[in-house]
Amino acid sequence: MIRFCIRHRRLVVLLWLVLTAALVTAAVARPGPANDDFTLPGSESQQAADLLGAAADSPPGTLVIAGPAGQAVADLVGRIDGLPGVTVGERRVSPDGSVTAIPLDYPDQATALRIKALRDGFHAPGTTAELSGDDFADFTPGGLAEGLGLLAAAVVLLIAFRSLIATALPLVIGVVGVTCGVASLSVSSHLVDVPSFAVYLTIMLGLGVGIDYALLIVTRFRSSLAEGPAAGGVTRDVTRDFTGDAVDDAVTTAMRTAGRSVAFAGVTVIVTGAGMLFLGPSLGGGIALAAGCGVLMVMLASLTLLPALLRMIGTRIDRFALPARSGGRPPAVRWSRVVQRRPWLTGLLAFALLAGLALPALQLRAGWSDAGDRPVSDTTRRAHDLSARAFGPGLAGPLVLAVADASVPVPDVVERAGRTPGVAAAHPAGERTAIVVPATGPQDQATTDLVHRLRAELPEPVLVTGSTAAAIDFARHAAQRLPWTVGAVLLASFLLLMAVFRSVVLPLKAIAVNLLSIGAAYGVIVAVFQQDVLGLGASGPIDAWVPMTLFVVMFGLSMDYKVFLLSRVREEYERLRDNSRAVAAGLAATARVITAAATIMFCVFAAFGTFDDRALRIMGVGLATAVLVDATVVRLILVPAAMEVLGERNWWFPRLTFSRLPMNRNVT
Repeated sequence: MIRFCIRHRRLVVLLWLVLTAALVTAAVARPGPANDDFTLPGSESQQAADLLGAAADSPPGTLVIAGPAGQAVADLVGRIDGLPGVTVGERRVSPDGSVTAIPLDYPDQATALRIKALRDGFHAPGTTAELSGDDFADFTPGGLAEGLGLLAAAVVLLIAFRSLIATALPLVIGVVGVTCGVASLSVSSHLVDVPSFAVYLTIMLGLGVGIDYALLIVTRFRSSLAEGPAAGGVTRDVTRDFTGDAVDDAVTTAMRTAGRSVAFAGVTVIVTGAGMLFLGPSLGGGIALAAGCGVLMVMLASLTLLPALLRMIGTRIDRFALPARSGGRPPAVRWSRVVQRRPWLTGLLAFALLAGLALPALQLRAGWSDAGDRPVSDTTRRAHDLSARAFGPGLAGPLVLAVADASVPVPDVVERAGRTPGVAAAHPAGERTAIVVPATGPQDQATTDLVHRLRAELPEPVLVTGSTAAAIDFARHAAQRLPWTVGAVLLASFLLLMAVFRSVVLPLKAIAVNLLSIGAAYGVIVAVFQQDVLGLGASGPIDAWVPMTLFVVMFGLSMDYKVFLLSRVREEYERLRDNSRAVAAGLAATARVITAAATIMFCVFAAFGTFDDRALRIMGVGLATAVLVDATVVRLILVPAAMEVLGERNWWFPRLTFSRLPMNRNVT
């Protein structure tokens, strides 16, 4: 494959252009539908929804009027009612008469946009009109977070490479790979249910890992070009295909070392991302597909398109270079010596820091975001706040009771539910249906307790459903599947790393510190988004799909840096046969490139923390935290300290058949 990409470099570039154009054309001509309506077969909420059918569906939107309902309001309601397919429901007036809620039923998103346009044109002194419902929510325009991430990546690459051409290559690979990944996801969504937020996951992961993978390969290419094929440390496995041409040999070296590492890292992220399938194909399939599409396409671009471009550019890669920096002993060497002189002290301090960051994760509560988590500039947030003040917070997430047995009178069910602590109101809504309004909001723990109480105390034929009950069922389902996901990911990672490092201790240590960094990321998102330690004014549970998604993605990404660092340490150990010197040398050799790669990934993920969508903000902040902690506390302190304490035990490995498997060498 390497020879083909070098010899037929123009053809490879042309094929990538054709592939990109074909995928984009297919995605534009026939975009796949987004599906945010997940079902959870077997759950009580789903059984109730199936029993009631259309009767369980509430109107998708509500017009909330605050102030006098004068002629202007009547005109607005009349224009909305006159739209094709729109049905205006019965008005509900607050006890003090200050707020009126009017349910709206409409056929599609296009009609919702027309309703929103009419609301935007409403003007009446002393009266406001707001709309509730997901179709009316405002979202950050696409491209803002991506642009911020690319800009930050360009700055970091320029500082790391000090060359405009070398800086441009990883950006090109990242953009091409992400474009193909997003288009592939759109086409594939005809076959797999994909949620609307999945495309941002593809972009987030694709940009982060794509630029990093290309950075590793370009760095190795430049160093190989400067050293030549006879440079020390090049193995027979790498040099067997050398041609005598300096550029060809440098590309070959880069791809057989850093390229091999990129292939392993990419497969690891894809495999760990597939752990989302433990949620079930209908729930986790779309998220796993989104993560896989982005990472797969940038990995393929790094392994095929990048070597072709490197061969075409050749020695011109350092043209337009900035002045070189003065040399000197790498700071990483001096730092590693500090850690190695007091490994127990530094290791325990790092462990205490990570444990302290992870402590809030013990309070993690899964649920679902609602309009109350959106910015106050959003009409759905203002409608939510108006309704909560006028009708009580429970109206934002009413519970629906489905009576499965026709012999059970609905009035009796309503009367019994109304006496339940935590219920603000209860009333019949049909022959076999009743509505229960909690006294607390959908995100409150008290509402979750109320759902469990109703399910325990009401007669067996009565089923509890509604958006809040469905979110509780999903959270419980995800929590039950999480141990299976964690176990599968840990076992697969241990076996892969054991074969790569030819050690039993190193994989166990890598997994342990990985779990610490992931725990720290969990603790940060719980503190920021659930406990609101920053005073942002919007605390609530963590979206139920986020903890599992964060785990599988963070574990794969964090493992990348362990492979890059420990593979180089292993190489130095085989050369020096001294554990302490090998750790110091490996840390020094990988410090610059890993720091640059981690900085890029941190900037890309942090940029996605600017999204209006709360779940995506949590993902961005969680991933950025994990990368930052892993590249600083873990790599610079915990790993060298642990390896110094373990000493020669780091390299213990039983003499089994797979001990002869080749390992990754010279990854940076």
